[in-house]
Parts: sequence; structure tokens; C-alpha cells
Amino acid sequence: MVQVLTRLRKEGYTLDFRVAEEGVLRTIDGKQQFRPEQVQIVNFYRFEGESYPGDMAILYVLETDTGAKGTISDAYGTYADETVEAFMRQVRDLGKDLNKHSR
Repeated sequence: MVQVLTRLRKEGYTLDFRVAEEGVLRTIDGKQQFRPEQVQIVNFYRFEGESYPGDMAILYVLETDTGAKGTISDAYGTYADETVEAFMRQVRDLGKDLNKHSR
């Protein structure tokens, strides 16, 4: 995941996002927030742990209608954060079929 993040940072995806309890996407510093309709999923990457295949994560590459570009990661499958998963299902996915990758 570190190699992918490094490449994405070079491509301008420099912000780190989180989903707040009230269902909005926020930058880690809390200075910007976005509703699902303001966000697009540009891409996503799935990762499995090297020593434990059940240790899975997903990295979403996001752009907002204001031009903000960044990423958010989550556990994948059983350990996924329901708040993040619910938010991402509401986001327009630019041709990526997120439903086929759900639990």
C-alpha cells in the first residue's frame, strides 16, 4: 500500500480523508468536508496481508467537486468500517463497480 500511496501523492492525491460519524467526508485536519454527491471515486486498490491473507484493506482514490484530491483507506470485508462503507456506496464511482467488491 505504501508504494501505491507514494505514486498517488506524486500524481496530486495529497489529502487524507476520513468519514465523520455524521456521514460526511472530511480532510484529516477537519478544514474541508464533503457530502457523497460532491465526491467521485477515481480508483480503488485492494491489498492482502503478506503474512495473513485475511488481513485485507482497500484504498479509495477520491476527487471532489472543488478539486480536492486524496485517499481514504479501510479494512476490507468482515472488518470494514460500516461508516466508511456506507459513505462510499453513495459516491459516484466513475465506472468502478464497487458492489461486486463488497462483503
